[in-house]
Amino acid sequence: MRLVIVSNRLPFTVEETAKDLVFKPSAGGVATGLRAFLDTVERGQGPVEEYLWVGWPGPVKREKNIAEVIRRASAEFHSAPVFVDEQLMDSFYNGFCNRTLWPLFHCLPEHADYGAGYWEAYRRVNELFREQMEKLLRSDDIVWIHDYHLMLLPRLVRERQPEASIGFFLHIPFPSREVYQLLPRAWRHDLLEGMLGADLVGFHTNDYTQNFLQCVLRFLGVDHALGMMSVDDRSVKADTFPMGVHFRKFADAARDPRILAACDGLTRTLAPFRLVLSMDRLDYTKGIINRLQGYELFLENNPSWHGKVVLVLIVVPSRIGVDNYQRMKTRIDETVGRINGRYARVGWSPIHYRFTSLEFTDIVAAYRACGIALVTPLRDGMNLIAKEYVAARTDGDGVLILSEMAGSARELGEALIINPNFREEVADALKTALEMPPEEQRARMTAMQRRLERYDVVTWARDFLRQAVRQEQRRRSARQRRLTGGVRREVASSFRAVGRRILFLDYDGTVVPYAATPAAAAPDDQLLGLLERVGGVPGTDAVIISGRDRATLVRWFGRLHWTLVAEHGVWLRNPGDEWHPIKQLSADWKPDLLPLLRRSEERLPGSFIEEKEFALAWHYRDADPELAALRARELLDDLISFAANADVRVLQGSKVVEVRAGGVTKGTAVERLLTSHAYDGIIAAGDDWTDEDMFRALPETAVTVKVGPGPSVARFVAADYRDVRALLEEVAG
Repeated sequence: MRLVIVSNRLPFTVEETAKDLVFKPSAGGVATGLRAFLDTVERGQGPVEEYLWVGWPGPVKREKNIAEVIRRASAEFHSAPVFVDEQLMDSFYNGFCNRTLWPLFHCLPEHADYGAGYWEAYRRVNELFREQMEKLLRSDDIVWIHDYHLMLLPRLVRERQPEASIGFFLHIPFPSREVYQLLPRAWRHDLLEGMLGADLVGFHTNDYTQNFLQCVLRFLGVDHALGMMSVDDRSVKADTFPMGVHFRKFADAARDPRILAACDGLTRTLAPFRLVLSMDRLDYTKGIINRLQGYELFLENNPSWHGKVVLVLIVVPSRIGVDNYQRMKTRIDETVGRINGRYARVGWSPIHYRFTSLEFTDIVAAYRACGIALVTPLRDGMNLIAKEYVAARTDGDGVLILSEMAGSARELGEALIINPNFREEVADALKTALEMPPEEQRARMTAMQRRLERYDVVTWARDFLRQAVRQEQRRRSARQRRLTGGVRREVASSFRAVGRRILFLDYDGTVVPYAATPAAAAPDDQLLGLLERVGGVPGTDAVIISGRDRATLVRWFGRLHWTLVAEHGVWLRNPGDEWHPIKQLSADWKPDLLPLLRRSEERLPGSFIEEKEFALAWHYRDADPELAALRARELLDDLISFAANADVRVLQGSKVVEVRAGGVTKGTAVERLLTSHAYDGIIAAGDDWTDEDMFRALPETAVTVKVGPGPSVARFVAADYRDVRALLEEVAG
């Protein structure tokens, strides 16, 4: 089994010099984190045998260099480059990715730019990645697509290679429905549908997972059960996987003599002050200005700490070409200058400021030298700096001040958690950290270290891939049961070959698609003609077994030579005969329950009640999907409480809640009909859990067909009503 990793950037970046090509390691959490996992694969310790990394190698302008990049990428890096025109890449990366998605998904919509040209570039680059993957993918590959740059790609791959095993992981926050809704309608739909092309969609925190599920429900009308969604004829799972760091790498490096020497050098430079570390990329989401303002307030409120503490402010250059970042750099420079100008004195400046990139050795040395880390993003998918700092504190001391807006705050609860939007909280946390006793520091740090060591980046990757494999196994199992052309012909042929046979068909969702209202699902002439031909096959008894009322079934199918079963098994009508109840039932409970359904109808615009003789159904297919899900849960709770003391059964179907008289199910009706004759062949098809009663009542030799995705005891699975109609065509000959 091969793992195909797909990300915007490859783990290296190519630079063209006048004479040669230079391959430099790519920076960033995804490339660094996955490197640790891929090392285990190369040592034969991973869950896959080999891997291939697909991504952009950087701008390669000279045609003669393309072949060399392809050769070296494959030979040295297990990689396959996707070449993108530099101007297109700029509109894609600096445009839609970082001027539209990045600010919006970090809940800073005031920075977002909705340029239509950016969107077109985003679509085109995702298509270029798809075109490259078409050439590369093998049948046994697991595809793992990463991050917001490629949100359209899972669906694009699925369209061309429907059997591919695809996982997608979003490394930034997924915003709330209200923020996500700021995207134009077409874009927001395409992005969600793109992600749902995967079998498994992963996020860093449960909040992001729930935001995604709410948006899928609100904008696509797709509900979920414990994160599992039915999309087309597939099951898609959304789940939470908090990314870790290479814990042992940082812990071991913190003991390395070279790093200890660098740490001593930094400490001597800033001796004898207590050091507070602030290290981030230049980005408005990181809250750098907020923490500077909080530090300034700390100095204002605590003059006793003047001359004793230094903020080591390291800002790493990032996205130099984006105007917002340049403005922020200017503001940081001005704020640092103001604070140092206000408080500095001979021998002490409150801020030691560096605008530079650091090597790994210098990063770990900074973690070791600074007894306090100030990590205060306004919004962050995970924030690995907080985790790296904890991993590097091998002496067990140190204090982490962490924004509650960072995904890592869910795991690092022993940190001093603050809201970075309030400088008072930053100032108070700094004072608490500086005064925290050593034993409390060690207790907090040890608890966080144990947690991070157990769930490091390698465990994170294995956990995601394990879930992806399970999803593939579920899909494979469903595929083996699928009622495809060859299987369908064999089933129909065997059915027609036996002596006496019977066919049970549910109606809504089984031979017709669901409609907005019950009346809109009336059969057309083509379907009626097909049913008439099936009912006319010699030796075949045909039954429509539906939740519909008697009058509707007679109006639609009364002229056919079919047995009709109404209200999920309450009423039975043989061809040309009258209706007979399968069991004597009471409807005395209806006046008590009808007000509950009326209240739900009033509280949910677009919903309505369908009243039957021994059943009440509350339909909400045309209602707001998010509010409908809430109202349905409320109604179910009320009805189940009532059902405990009454002979009624409560059912939840597709966009409907139904309560009906107890003691009768579709299984009851099936058992009654099977006693009238000895049948050699049986076929039954249905789409919801009321049909599971029918399937269970049939002998093991029966051909049972579940229509649509979802768990079932049925032997076969049909994608939708069209597959069932195709089976009926085979039966009709």
